[in-house]
Amino acid sequence: MTISRFITSHKEQILVEWEAFAATFGAVTDHMSATELRDHAAQILDFVAKDIEQRETAAQTEEKSKGQNSPPDDSASSTHGKLRYASGFSLLQLIAEYRALRASVLKLWQQEASAESSGSAADIIRFNEAIDQSLADAAVAVAYSDKVNETRDLFLAILGHDLRSPLSATATAGAYLARAGAFDDKVQQIGVRLKRSAATMTGMVNDLLGLARTQLGDGIPIERHQCDLLQIAQWAVEDGGAAHPRARFEINPSGELKGEFDGPRLQQLLTNLVSNAAQYGAPGKPIVIDLVGEEQRVLLKVRNQGAVIPKDVLPTLFTSLVQLPEEEGNERARSSLGLGLFIARQIAEAHGGDIDVVSDEESGTVFTVEVPRQ
Repeated sequence: MTISRFITSHKEQILVEWEAFAATFGAVTDHMSATELRDHAAQILDFVAKDIEQRETAAQTEEKSKGQNSPPDDSASSTHGKLRYASGFSLLQLIAEYRALRASVLKLWQQEASAESSGSAADIIRFNEAIDQSLADAAVAVAYSDKVNETRDLFLAILGHDLRSPLSATATAGAYLARAGAFDDKVQQIGVRLKRSAATMTGMVNDLLGLARTQLGDGIPIERHQCDLLQIAQWAVEDGGAAHPRARFEINPSGELKGEFDGPRLQQLLTNLVSNAAQYGAPGKPIVIDLVGEEQRVLLKVRNQGAVIPKDVLPTLFTSLVQLPEEEGNERARSSLGLGLFIARQIAEAHGGDIDVVSDEESGTVFTVEVPRQ
């Protein structure tokens, strides 16, 4: 049996091994379904089998061996590389995935094939060429995305850093003008608007600087000290309310909420969650913050009654610069950079915890943060 026919007839067996290996990449694949782990793998195998069977001239073979043939941007391999990058795969993990695919096919084929066909050097050479071409297509997509994101992140980091000084002046001016009894009502209203705008921009700048730290490989730094999570939640609601004055918040505390945490970071996390809930929650419906203190951990839950988030969108919410689609007539949905949930996840993980989200008609959208006490 030729290797191309073997790939076609044993595709499911090969895909099972592909899926099993891809699942070993730890956190990057913990929340991926079998379908996501296999994305475009079947099409890549079809491409490999078809490529092996095609006749090639000596010139075409030499051109392929030197990587001089240009694949289409929408090829299955290129699309696979882009999706793997979006899911958090590194270039090394992508290469390891293809290496495992190559080894799996050759191992299974040699076990199945006769001694004569398993020794076909021409078949093996053509198979390796096809795999190399597919890997090159995928790697180019990843490398290009990596460069674009590196440039974007550097720009955002510089922007966030340079905005801090003028933003501080704006916040101070707003607080001065909004003082009760110091100026007439019109001036006080201007001060209130300045304070509100400063609060919104402060959240953006903090998220930009948090993104810069994560992209530099240092992660979000935390310093644990004794603090009260109820007080932190109240401060977060004040921050969120300054940017969204029409939102209504309810805090439900239970259990022991004092412990060794990084208070400012958890305040940033909760501020991002309540601001997100205020953006996408239904007008007039309360945003509920549940604080549950347990023996080994605390749970922070933020719930709103906005539109249900589609299931295929949920896995992407914690990716940097991702926003939900804007609803018709809802101008609030574009008042952020799409960094809040990404930073919230980074802070939760820096504490050794995690963050999750569920969304349905009955419960609304609920973000749950688990923070270990130790």
